[in-house]
Amino acid sequence: MSAVTAKPLPTRLAFFHGLGSIAYGIKDNGFSTFLLLYCNLVLGMDPRTVSFALMVALVIDGFVDPVVGYLSDRTVTNWGRRLPWLYLAPIPLGLAWYQLWSLSAAPSFWGLVAMAAAVRLLVSCCEVPSVALVPELTRDYDERTTLMRFRFLFGWGGGLLVMFLAYTVFLGGKGGLLSGEGYRSYGLFGAAMMTTAVLVSALGQHRRVAVRPPRPSSPLNLATAFGELKECFSHKAFLVLLLGGALAYTSQGVTFSMSNYLYLFIWRMPETVWELTLFGRVFHPSGMDFYPWVLFLSVVTCFFLMPGWHRRWGKRDTAVVTSVLGMIFWVMPFLFRAIELWPVEGSKLSTVLIFAFFFVCNVFSVAAMVSASSMMADVVEASEEQTGRRSEGVFFSGNFFMQKCATGLGIFITGQLLALANLPEKAKPGQVPMAVIDTLALTYVIVVFVFAVLIALVLRRFPITRADHEARVAALGAARLNPDAEGMHP
Repeated sequence: MSAVTAKPLPTRLAFFHGLGSIAYGIKDNGFSTFLLLYCNLVLGMDPRTVSFALMVALVIDGFVDPVVGYLSDRTVTNWGRRLPWLYLAPIPLGLAWYQLWSLSAAPSFWGLVAMAAAVRLLVSCCEVPSVALVPELTRDYDERTTLMRFRFLFGWGGGLLVMFLAYTVFLGGKGGLLSGEGYRSYGLFGAAMMTTAVLVSALGQHRRVAVRPPRPSSPLNLATAFGELKECFSHKAFLVLLLGGALAYTSQGVTFSMSNYLYLFIWRMPETVWELTLFGRVFHPSGMDFYPWVLFLSVVTCFFLMPGWHRRWGKRDTAVVTSVLGMIFWVMPFLFRAIELWPVEGSKLSTVLIFAFFFVCNVFSVAAMVSASSMMADVVEASEEQTGRRSEGVFFSGNFFMQKCATGLGIFITGQLLALANLPEKAKPGQVPMAVIDTLALTYVIVVFVFAVLIALVLRRFPITRADHEARVAALGAARLNPDAEGMHP
């Protein structure tokens, strides 16, 4: 039996499915934005020790992901393959997340590794089975995009909401970013959101996916596991997505880790843009205060534009075109600046324009990633046609492993670009030689351009189109009705 039915996918179900990605968004935002600062400046740990500990935890997690995916593929219960994971993992995840942010003293190196790895492992136990439900919930080409649109919307939205509350509520009072009590509140709120989101997501999907799957035809042992993992990871369509995704997430890692340098030294974001009066209080938002809102609005815009793009161009061509368009809109301000057609950096006009270009760029960039994620779901049937097995968990866990490694590589590349530009230590905006700033801008633009072109060229080779997928689904459906037909897998 299968959880997939012929009924159209209800929007309510897509909503509940998307909720599950909030946990991943909160974890990703917290690890990327606050954890290093918290361990260094609040707990007093050496930043090099913290960075190395987080890298070790990342490596451990990367190797655990395929194991989680493989085991969830082979889970057989009356509640299906994924729901037991989604009911069991979120409560320990919430406890581990709160513990990480409520420390009263600096942990040892291995203590930090253990806590970071535990959080990452438990997030994987929620995220991998959750996203692996996409091919189980529907085999429809467009409905899978709908599910991924909701996942990206809630993932980005959850992470940005908690980041906004951290700056304005939890860490907005006495002590600011150095408030230990603020981080404890941040951890408690995040833990509650993560746990609630995953559990509510699972409950909302329960009726649709709580179907006992057939038992795996192969025995569970190391030899079989490695053989099946190798077979999945050597699939041509999967390898194309893996390479394209590696390029995309490396480029994104460069941009995210470089963003503060770009905004401070090249665009010189002002400390105050406008004076706003809300509820009787006067606010003086800085340029960077608008950053999370621009990000979120771009994701919402992409959410509504994606269906039309996929109906017109399909997933592959949408990914190819939007990856290039995203790059063009991102590098245009750098080119205008180079030919002296850009307003004075640090002015209100410059700030508004850079965020306008960034908004359009992120709409296209997120569209490319949503398209590629939806394409990953279509690899499942292509593999099933060859092997007779459905390996949703394996494919999506391999995708997560790639994302983590590529993001780390992007941060490494950023370090090399900063060294190449000779940016001084403890540099201050407005006090860096213009030659250094120009070198930094030029090398960054070259890297972004090269990566975007490579991404488009690689994704253009993805072999599964809408027609291919629909024909394959029909053939697999016929094989299930007539399992004795020659050449068909049951």
